[in-house]
This record gives sequence, C-alpha cells and structure tokens, in this order.
Amino acid sequence: MDRNRTEGAKNQVKGTAKEIAGKVTGSKTQEAEGKIQKGVGKVQSEVGKARDNAKPHH
Repeated sequence: MDRNRTEGAKNQVKGTAKEIAGKVTGSKTQEAEGKIQKGVGKVQSEVGKARDNAKPHH
C-alpha cells in the first residue's frame, strides 16, 4: 500500500478532530485548519490509491 494512503488517512482523522475542537471551542481558525487538513488528507489518499492502481500486479 502506498504511503500516501496511510498518511492521507491520518491527516483526515487529525483534521476532523481539529475541526470538531474548533467548533466546540468557537475557534473559527482551528475549525478552518481542520477542514483544510482533512481536505489534504483526502487528496493524499486519492494519490495513494492511484499509485497503487498503477503498480503492476503480479
């Protein structure tokens, strides 16, 4: 499995947690950072999936 997939999943989880924490504390900055991190994680995961699919399967 491509490293981007695992790192992407981690970023999605961290981003979601940061977004929720921002909502709970009323921090719009933290909430926005969480949304961005979650988005980066989704892109990373997709890149990893594409790389995995491009690899020749033996």
